Amino acid sequence: MEEGNHSEVTEFILSGLTDRPELQVPLFVVFLLIYGITLVGNGGMILLITIDPQLHTPMYFFLSNLSFCDLCYSSIIFPKMLLNFFAESKSISYTACAVQMYLFVAFADVGCLLLAVMAYDRYVAICNPLLYMVTMSRQLCKELVAGVYAVGFVDSMIHTCFTFRLSFCSSNIINHFFCDVPALLALSCSDTRINEIVVFAFMCCITVSSFVTVLLSYVYIISTILQIRSAEGQRKAFSTCTFHLTAVVLLFGTVIFVYLRPTSSYSMDTDKTASVVYMLGIPMLNPLIYSLRNTEVKDALRKAMNKLLTNS
Repeated sequence: MEEGNHSEVTEFILSGLTDRPELQVPLFVVFLLIYGITLVGNGGMILLITIDPQLHTPMYFFLSNLSFCDLCYSSIIFPKMLLNFFAESKSISYTACAVQMYLFVAFADVGCLLLAVMAYDRYVAICNPLLYMVTMSRQLCKELVAGVYAVGFVDSMIHTCFTFRLSFCSSNIINHFFCDVPALLALSCSDTRINEIVVFAFMCCITVSSFVTVLLSYVYIISTILQIRSAEGQRKAFSTCTFHLTAVVLLFGTVIFVYLRPTSSYSMDTDKTASVVYMLGIPMLNPLIYSLRNTEVKDALRKAMNKLLTNS
């Protein structure tokens, strides 16, 4: 079967998280709960930032886009995964698999790049507060977000085209709960060396560079915090930074672990566990980490609730 000829494969079978029947119901309940929290948390953040004028600042503009990205990111994977816990046929069409991969990679890239942009925003706000509103102008914020989405969707198109030019002639069973790049490369009977090089190159350009940007920004932020004379101010600042960095390390660490390895070293069971962390856990935690520990967001939420109760 030559490359580019996909006539022998019209659909794939997703093996899912586990084939143990006794775990299907508990896992379904857990992931349904996670998905519900993700929808409410991120949807609530977008709504709150939209309706409260005090949150119309660069930081919350980026945060609303991160929440939108997390909503899309989760909704690409969750519904199909939840359905497959009880479906007799866990099939996904060839086209649907390609679309799922394209959207997943696109929003994954957007999420990583947004975290880098948000870290830079915090660096400017803390290290150069007098120049913050001039540096982070509304026009620049819009251009940064537009650039992030453009890079994410172009990179995703490249990965999807390179992956689905391969032949899948030996099996159509994807040992994963969604159409992920490593799982499809492991499944292909074509030479995947070019694909691995492409994945490595773009991961270094986007994910690793974003991670380095975040870390460098926080190095400068922490050095500035250390100059704060108030011990209480230092404690609060370090507390916030610790939660932010924990989310960043979890996300980038698992993404780099999954994608910056050769096909020969793939362990799908390990990759499934890592995927649950960065695909399902992080979108749920982001609203908690970036908002509920924030006084401005708490005040905005309190005002919105009071207004709702008064009108009712």
